[in-house]
Amino acid sequence: MESRQYPTTAPQQVYLFGTCLVDLFVPQAGLDAVRLLEREGLTVHFPRGQSCCGQPAYSSGNPEQARKVARAQLDLFREPWPIIVPSGSCAGMMRHHWPTLFADDPSDPDAAALARDIASRVYELAEFLLNVLHVRFDATPADAPHERVVLHTSCAARREMGTRAHGVALLDALPGVTRVEHEHESECCGFGGTFSLKHADISGAMVRDKVASACATGCDRLVSADCGCLLNIGHAAAHTGAPLPVEHLASFLWRRTGGAE
Repeated sequence: MESRQYPTTAPQQVYLFGTCLVDLFVPQAGLDAVRLLEREGLTVHFPRGQSCCGQPAYSSGNPEQARKVARAQLDLFREPWPIIVPSGSCAGMMRHHWPTLFADDPSDPDAAALARDIASRVYELAEFLLNVLHVRFDATPADAPHERVVLHTSCAARREMGTRAHGVALLDALPGVTRVEHEHESECCGFGGTFSLKHADISGAMVRDKVASACATGCDRLVSADCGCLLNIGHAAAHTGAPLPVEHLASFLWRRTGGAE
C-alpha cells in the first residue's frame, strides 16, 4: 500500500464502477452510493457495458482470462474523472493490479497506458467521501434509533487500499451510532472470492468465528463496504440463526443521514 496525494479541489463529475456483486446482489448499495455523491453536488456517470474487474480470474491464477475481462472495461472511462468504487476489493484490483496485468501485452500497446491512467483515478467510496469531498455527516433524523455497529473491513480494503481508517472515521462521526470492535475484527471473513468455493470447509469455519465474535458485542448490525464479505457473513448468520443483520456502508450512511426518509 502506497501513500496517496489527494486533490485539493473536489471534482464536479465522477464515474461509478458499480462492481458485478453490487449489480447482481445488492443494487441498492450502488444506488445509495450515487445518492451520497449527488447530495454533495457531483454529477455521477455510470457507463453502460461495465461488468467485472477480472479479480476472480486473476486471484485464481488465470491472468489471461482476467485480462480479457478487464480489457472490456478500459474504454469505458475515457474522461479524466475520478472513478468511485463501492468495494475495496474491486478498487484494489483496478488500482494495483490492472497496470501490471496489461504491462506485458505487446499485442495491445494502448491497454497499458489506459490501465495506468484508470488506476490513478480509482477511489474506494469511503476514501473518496472522506479525503476528497471531506464530507461530515453531522445530522441524523430525530427519530433515528441509536445503533451499535461492527465495521467489517475486507482484506483488500485493509491491507491493499488502506481504507479501513476511512470507514472508521465516517462511522465515528455519525450521531447516534456507536462503533464497537470484536476479537476477530481484523481477520478475514473467509470469502476471498473463489476461495470460499474451493475451500468451503475452511471458509465456513472462518466466517462462523467472525459471526460469533461480532454477535458477542451485542451489536445491532454489521456494516461493510465490500459486498462479497457482506454476502458471506450474511449467509452464515442466516444459516446459523445468528442475530446479525448486515448492510453496505453506502446504504447505512445514506439511511443514517436522512436519505432514506
